Amino acid sequence: MPRATNSPASRKRRKRVLLRAKGFRGFRSKLYRYAKDAVYKARQYEYRDRKKRKGQFRRLWIQRISAAVRAEEMTYSRFIEGLKAAQIELDRKVLADLAVVDAAAFSAIVAQAKSALEKKAA
Repeated sequence: MPRATNSPASRKRRKRVLLRAKGFRGFRSKLYRYAKDAVYKARQYEYRDRKKRKGQFRRLWIQRISAAVRAEEMTYSRFIEGLKAAQIELDRKVLADLAVVDAAAFSAIVAQAKSALEKKAA
């Protein structure tokens, strides 16, 4: 008597892997043996890069804030110091958005940060 292979479940599992490998190049999308490894690796990258994306956005926001603050004749680090001194608790995402969308409001925040720095120095 031949051994039972649980064929329906095995086929479903292989099909699921091959569907996830759709769009991969060459035999990595066609052959289960290679698709399985490719999908496994892709899921590792996927997990890692979800975490990485957050840092990439933070770097983008900092660049935007820095560029806007330099237009106001100030450095990014002094600006952040001034915000802390003025007890303004806006995160970098909001500050970057203000710098791009509403330059007048951002200029007002920079002015507050400057005045707080001057008070701190005195």
